[in-house]
Amino acid sequence: MDISQVDVLFEDNHLLIVNKPAGVLVQGDATGDVPLVELCKQYIGTKYNKPGDVFLGVIHRLDRPVSGVVAFARTSKALERMNKLFRDKKTKKTYWAIVGKKPSEKKGTLVHWLTKDEKKNKATAHDAEVPGSKRSELHYEVIQAQSGFYLLQVNPITGRAHQIRVQLASMTCPIAGDLKYGFQGANSDASICLHSRTLEFIHPVRKEAIRVEAPAPNKEHWQLFG
Repeated sequence: MDISQVDVLFEDNHLLIVNKPAGVLVQGDATGDVPLVELCKQYIGTKYNKPGDVFLGVIHRLDRPVSGVVAFARTSKALERMNKLFRDKKTKKTYWAIVGKKPSEKKGTLVHWLTKDEKKNKATAHDAEVPGSKRSELHYEVIQAQSGFYLLQVNPITGRAHQIRVQLASMTCPIAGDLKYGFQGANSDASICLHSRTLEFIHPVRKEAIRVEAPAPNKEHWQLFG
């Protein structure tokens, strides 16, 4: 990925919101691969002819194999205020997920207590609280079915690492392509069929209602639901 492929969904003096492709890191890690935040800094520096280091704050992250809406802050004030909105659960995030098994109920609420094995980078969902666990809640609804696959709309109430992945797997509906959580068969590009579809919030400076929507990938299982 290079700066010509940065897919901007919303941009003003305070925020930059983009559609992250699956396979791209949001922030750098030990792999040394160029992360999305650095590409977006290059995009801003080039577009606005800004010399030197560009400020761009990471507000939230998506797992590497996940696609969709990612928001960055262009000022420290916007970063502080957006962090508070996320912390106070004053944002609404909607995800789309494709699973290969029909959930037993068309819609429902899942509540688990999650623990995380940092060495394996894998979460475990427990039905009751255990030491070191964090309560995790989401709502889901089946919105389409095609060729043995099911498109779910998911609204996480909490924001835990791997939450949607492990909670859907806990009802024996792992996300398509997600080998880590039990799906049988990888996607050709190592992505998983989880997409951050929309982000809604009150703008941290202008105080207007903002709703940003990211088109789903046009590949593999996603094409069933085009």
